[in-house]
Amino acid sequence: MTDKNVEPDGGLSTKEQEVVDKIEEEGVDFLRLQFTDILGTVKNVSVPARQAEKAFTEGIYFDGSSIEGFVRIQESDMRLKPDPDTFAILPWRQKEDSAAARLICDVIDTSTGEPFEGDPRYVLKQALKRAEEMGYTVNAAPEPEFFLFEEDEDGRATTKTNDAGGYFDLAPKDLAQDVRRDIIYGLESMGFEVEASHHEVAQGQHEINFTYDDALSTADNVGTFRTVVRAIAAQHDLHATFMPKPIARINGSGMHTHMSLFDEDGNVFHDDDGQFNLSETARSFIAGILEHAPAITAVTNPTVNSYKRLVPGYEAPVYVAWSDRNRSALIRKPAARVPAASRVEARFPDPSCNPYLAFAALINAGLDGIEQGLDCDDPIRENIYDFDEAKREEYGITTLPSNLGEAIDALEEDEVVLDALGEHIAEKFIEAKTHEFSEYIVEVSQWELDQYLETF
Repeated sequence: MTDKNVEPDGGLSTKEQEVVDKIEEEGVDFLRLQFTDILGTVKNVSVPARQAEKAFTEGIYFDGSSIEGFVRIQESDMRLKPDPDTFAILPWRQKEDSAAARLICDVIDTSTGEPFEGDPRYVLKQALKRAEEMGYTVNAAPEPEFFLFEEDEDGRATTKTNDAGGYFDLAPKDLAQDVRRDIIYGLESMGFEVEASHHEVAQGQHEINFTYDDALSTADNVGTFRTVVRAIAAQHDLHATFMPKPIARINGSGMHTHMSLFDEDGNVFHDDDGQFNLSETARSFIAGILEHAPAITAVTNPTVNSYKRLVPGYEAPVYVAWSDRNRSALIRKPAARVPAASRVEARFPDPSCNPYLAFAALINAGLDGIEQGLDCDDPIRENIYDFDEAKREEYGITTLPSNLGEAIDALEEDEVVLDALGEHIAEKFIEAKTHEFSEYIVEVSQWELDQYLETF
């Protein structure tokens, strides 16, 4: 198998040589070779920068048996293959005479020399390959929300917010403007094009939006975004968390995900003559996501805590429906100023998800809708939160799983989403999440103690 990033004589490709030159120009002394495990946690192997050429031509080996869901001990050798397009200087590690940088890597199975099927980045690449075979490229733009909390005297996270701000508030209520500013500077130094930032609805909650990109670059960017936000918040003695619902009875954090498909003629989701300027292809894509939504939820909302956010009354969607304007629906068609901006917005994912797996699940479900020629029901333009059960039944509106256990059950029954994950990751993901839910249901919470200990 020929490595497209390496010249036939075993030397460096043009892009790889540019990275090696940049490392020398910027005084980079260490490289972090990053990848993610199945749960979406960013891992890295740090090597001296002088190993850059070797990393590109030979790869860097590591023990995969210690990584969640990767391989057994007897088949543990893995190889990291850096993607030169992902090179970036780490803004919080720059000094006058040195710097650190990162490269996002693909994981190679050393026994075969092929991409490792348990690598989440490979899973997304397979979904994009399917789209390409259908004549499409996929663009995506997420909106990851996060909370900023104060730290205690030992440097551990609390749930005490450092402001009393609300949606789009300014100082003095929003005390985190300087933190967001520094985060934006850090992101921009790593190649992000930030569109906007603002205080979100809940106290201590924030959102920073970056521009549309191809789905693989966007998934890479989500992992980078979470890392940058945490690192720069820590410089301000704050803890940043992407936990979906860290505080009860206030809004949780979502990761609304915008998607569109393009072919050689442009945005295939746009149709001047379609309802809301949506094409039949877009409607089929929406229908596919709605069809597989319960199973997708296991991937896009993968923690026990995710389902504390997915409840009525806190602006998080729980009803399987779509709309052009109604934020109570699972899928929304946002307004678009130009045809190229036509897109659909999945409002149910949250920022605790593995972005590679989440995008793969959403894309495969949408493509399945196109292949089957599905059409979605009429959009719901009323506030579904105001519907009683009878009216929801009348409209044929179902609900998402109410907990992680139900979502895993739905995933196990959905061949389309299982195929999106691949056999290896599907098995390991279900095993890990089944264990997580089993651990959760045997725990006794403080709420139960407060409610029952002195009553019974």
